[in-house]
Amino acid sequence: MSKNQDDLFDEDWRSHWIDMPEYVQEEDKEFSKLTVRFDNEDDLMEFAALINQKLTNKTKSIWFPERQKKKRGRWKDESR
Repeated sequence: MSKNQDDLFDEDWRSHWIDMPEYVQEEDKEFSKLTVRFDNEDDLMEFAALINQKLTNKTKSIWFPERQKKKRGRWKDESR
């Protein structure tokens, strides 16, 4: 069953958005970015200890200071 996009929303949807605040997504952009290279695993582990973060040879990027991971929100269908 295929629906036309125009059929997905009530014709009067704009009336529900009167006086609603505007939503602005702030950019989560870094101040600076740096590439650090290590000759061996011991050097990597020494660096990890210095910055107090868990790093492996598969780590591609980190934040410093370390940030807590954000939970990604999910829309909840309350009509069910």
